[in-house]
Amino acid sequence: QVQLVESGGGLVQPGGSLRLSCAASGIIFSFSDMGWYRQAPGKQRELVAVIHSGAVIRSGGNVNYADSVKGRFTISRDNAVNTVYLQMNNLKPEDTAVYYCHTDGPYKSGDYWGQGTQVTVSS
Repeated sequence: QVQLVESGGGLVQPGGSLRLSCAASGIIFSFSDMGWYRQAPGKQRELVAVIHSGAVIRSGGNVNYADSVKGRFTISRDNAVNTVYLQMNNLKPEDTAVYYCHTDGPYKSGDYWGQGTQVTVSS
């Protein structure tokens, strides 16, 4: 019954911006870590960003990014509407991939993926 539904993908020019959204249901969202992954053709799926639930105190903070997107992407969440976002600025052709939303649920109780949304960066 857990569902993760991504939206917001599309075609943009290099240097442009997109905001991805992932609406979650069937989980206690406020206690669940949320992440964005991406997979380009011929490449392995990679972690883009993660935002933790805040249920566990972390000395390093609640947000982490892949080195390739630091300074350009921002992950955020709105617990009131059970949604996690990925704001993507200064997009590069290398960012072209299918982007997936993921959660492992509260206290790593599961392993759930969305269906993915295509992001294409091209002139």
